[in-house]
Amino acid sequence: MVSARTPRKTPRKTPARPADAGAKAPVKRAAPAKRAASPRRPVRAPADAAAPSVAAAPLAPPAPVEAKPHRDKLVRDSFTMPASEYALIGQLKHRAVELARPAKKSELLRAGLKLLAAAADAALLAALQATPTIKTGRPKAGKPADDAAVAGKGKKRDGKKD
Repeated sequence: MVSARTPRKTPRKTPARPADAGAKAPVKRAAPAKRAASPRRPVRAPADAAAPSVAAAPLAPPAPVEAKPHRDKLVRDSFTMPASEYALIGQLKHRAVELARPAKKSELLRAGLKLLAAAADAALLAALQATPTIKTGRPKAGKPADDAAVAGKGKKRDGKKD
Protein backbone atom coordinates (compact mmCIF):
# COMPACT_ATOMS: atom_id res chain seq x y z
CA MET A 1 0.00 0.00 0.00
CA VAL A 2 1.32 3.48 -0.92
CA SER A 3 0.84 6.22 1.63
CA ALA A 4 0.76 9.85 0.68
CA ARG A 5 3.58 11.84 2.21
CA THR A 6 3.36 15.46 3.13
CA PRO A 7 6.07 17.66 1.66
CA ARG A 8 9.00 18.40 3.94
CA LYS A 9 9.21 21.83 5.43
CA THR A 10 12.99 21.79 5.43
CA PRO A 11 15.08 20.78 2.40
CA ARG A 12 16.98 17.51 2.50
CA LYS A 13 20.63 17.66 3.34
CA THR A 14 23.01 16.59 0.62
CA PRO A 15 25.21 13.62 1.43
CA ALA A 16 28.73 14.40 2.58
CA ARG A 17 31.51 14.06 0.02
CA PRO A 18 34.36 11.67 0.60
CA ALA A 19 37.52 13.42 1.80
CA ASP A 20 39.72 12.12 -1.01
CA ALA A 21 37.23 12.93 -3.77
CA GLY A 22 38.26 16.53 -4.17
CA ALA A 23 41.84 17.52 -4.88
CA LYS A 24 41.11 21.06 -3.86
CA ALA A 25 42.06 22.20 -0.41
CA PRO A 26 39.22 23.71 1.62
CA VAL A 27 39.02 27.46 1.25
CA LYS A 28 39.35 29.32 4.51
CA ARG A 29 37.37 32.44 4.88
CA ALA A 30 39.23 35.54 5.84
CA ALA A 31 38.61 36.73 9.36
CA PRO A 32 36.37 39.81 9.40
CA ALA A 33 38.30 43.02 9.80
CA LYS A 34 37.94 44.79 13.12
CA ARG A 35 35.69 47.77 12.94
CA ALA A 36 37.26 51.16 13.30
CA ALA A 37 36.26 53.17 16.34
CA SER A 38 32.92 54.87 15.86
CA PRO A 39 33.17 58.65 15.48
CA ARG A 40 30.21 59.03 17.81
CA ARG A 41 31.99 57.56 20.84
CA PRO A 42 35.22 59.18 22.00
CA VAL A 43 38.08 56.82 22.75
CA ARG A 44 38.82 56.71 26.48
CA ALA A 45 42.34 57.24 27.59
CA PRO A 46 43.83 54.78 30.08
CA ALA A 47 43.27 55.74 33.72
CA ASP A 48 47.01 56.12 34.39
CA ALA A 49 47.50 58.51 31.48
CA ALA A 50 48.28 62.13 32.13
CA ALA A 51 45.55 64.77 32.08
CA PRO A 52 44.52 65.80 28.57
CA SER A 53 46.14 68.80 27.05
CA VAL A 54 44.44 72.16 27.48
CA ALA A 55 45.06 72.90 23.80
CA ALA A 56 42.72 70.08 22.71
CA ALA A 57 40.24 71.20 20.07
CA PRO A 58 36.81 71.87 21.59
CA LEU A 59 33.92 69.87 20.21
CA ALA A 60 31.52 71.68 17.88
CA PRO A 61 28.17 72.48 19.50
CA PRO A 62 25.45 70.02 18.45
CA ALA A 63 23.05 71.17 15.78
CA PRO A 64 19.77 72.41 17.28
CA VAL A 65 17.07 69.76 17.15
CA GLU A 66 14.05 70.94 15.19
CA ALA A 67 11.06 70.87 17.52
CA LYS A 68 7.91 69.18 16.27
CA PRO A 69 4.79 71.36 16.36
CA HIS A 70 2.54 70.50 19.29
CA ARG A 71 -0.67 68.77 18.18
CA ASP A 72 -3.75 69.18 20.33
CA LYS A 73 -5.67 66.13 21.42
CA LEU A 74 -8.83 65.72 19.36
CA VAL A 75 -12.17 65.68 21.16
CA ARG A 76 -15.35 64.24 19.67
CA ASP A 77 -18.60 65.98 20.58
CA SER A 78 -22.19 66.23 19.39
CA PHE A 79 -24.72 69.01 19.70
CA THR A 80 -28.20 70.01 18.61
CA MET A 81 -29.03 72.95 16.37
CA PRO A 82 -32.06 74.15 14.41
CA ALA A 83 -32.34 72.91 10.82
CA SER A 84 -32.16 76.48 9.45
CA GLU A 85 -28.78 77.06 11.12
CA TYR A 86 -27.57 73.63 10.02
CA ALA A 87 -28.42 74.63 6.42
CA LEU A 88 -26.06 77.61 6.84
CA ILE A 89 -23.18 75.14 7.17
CA GLY A 90 -23.99 73.80 3.70
CA GLN A 91 -24.13 77.32 2.29
CA LEU A 92 -20.77 78.19 3.85
CA LYS A 93 -19.24 74.99 2.48
CA HIS A 94 -20.50 75.94 -0.99
CA ARG A 95 -18.99 79.43 -0.64
CA ALA A 96 -15.67 77.90 0.38
CA VAL A 97 -15.67 75.70 -2.74
CA GLU A 98 -16.33 78.78 -4.90
CA LEU A 99 -13.33 80.45 -3.22
CA ALA A 100 -11.17 77.45 -4.23
CA ARG A 101 -10.80 76.38 -0.59
CA PRO A 102 -13.11 73.43 0.16
CA ALA A 103 -13.78 73.09 3.87
CA LYS A 104 -15.24 70.43 6.12
CA LYS A 105 -18.02 71.11 8.58
CA SER A 106 -15.63 70.90 11.52
CA GLU A 107 -13.28 73.40 9.87
CA LEU A 108 -16.11 75.88 9.45
CA LEU A 109 -17.19 75.50 13.07
CA ARG A 110 -13.62 75.88 14.32
CA ALA A 111 -13.11 78.99 12.15
CA GLY A 112 -16.31 80.47 13.59
CA LEU A 113 -15.07 79.80 17.11
CA LYS A 114 -11.81 81.58 16.34
CA LEU A 115 -13.73 84.58 15.01
CA LEU A 116 -15.89 84.71 18.14
CA ALA A 117 -12.85 84.36 20.38
CA ALA A 118 -11.15 87.28 18.63
CA ALA A 119 -14.28 89.48 18.76
CA ALA A 120 -14.71 92.21 21.34
CA ASP A 121 -16.87 91.47 24.39
CA ALA A 122 -19.70 93.67 23.06
CA ALA A 123 -19.71 91.81 19.70
CA LEU A 124 -19.71 88.41 21.43
CA LEU A 125 -22.59 89.47 23.68
CA ALA A 126 -24.57 90.76 20.68
CA ALA A 127 -24.03 87.46 18.80
CA LEU A 128 -25.14 85.43 21.82
CA GLN A 129 -28.27 87.55 22.30
CA ALA A 130 -29.16 87.13 18.61
CA THR A 131 -28.97 83.34 18.96
CA PRO A 132 -32.09 81.79 20.49
CA THR A 133 -31.67 79.24 23.28
CA ILE A 134 -32.81 75.72 22.37
CA LYS A 135 -33.53 72.63 24.41
CA THR A 136 -30.43 70.47 24.64
CA GLY A 137 -30.28 66.76 23.97
CA ARG A 138 -31.18 64.50 21.09
CA PRO A 139 -34.37 65.26 19.18
CA LYS A 140 -37.21 62.74 19.40
CA ALA A 141 -37.44 60.06 16.71
CA GLY A 142 -40.07 61.85 14.60
CA LYS A 143 -43.14 60.67 16.58
CA PRO A 144 -44.67 62.45 19.55
CA ALA A 145 -43.42 61.50 23.00
CA ASP A 146 -46.88 60.15 23.95
CA ASP A 147 -46.25 57.05 21.85
CA ALA A 148 -45.38 54.25 24.28
CA ALA A 149 -43.02 52.52 21.82
CA VAL A 150 -40.84 55.62 21.46
CA ALA A 151 -40.91 56.66 25.10
CA GLY A 152 -40.25 53.12 26.31
CA LYS A 153 -42.83 53.41 29.05
CA GLY A 154 -46.11 51.64 29.63
CA LYS A 155 -45.17 48.29 28.16
CA LYS A 156 -46.99 45.49 29.92
CA ARG A 157 -45.10 42.32 30.61
CA ASP A 158 -46.74 39.02 29.83
CA GLY A 159 -48.84 37.82 32.78
CA LYS A 160 -47.77 40.61 35.14
CA LYS A 161 -49.66 43.69 36.26
CA ASP A 162 -48.15 47.14 36.61
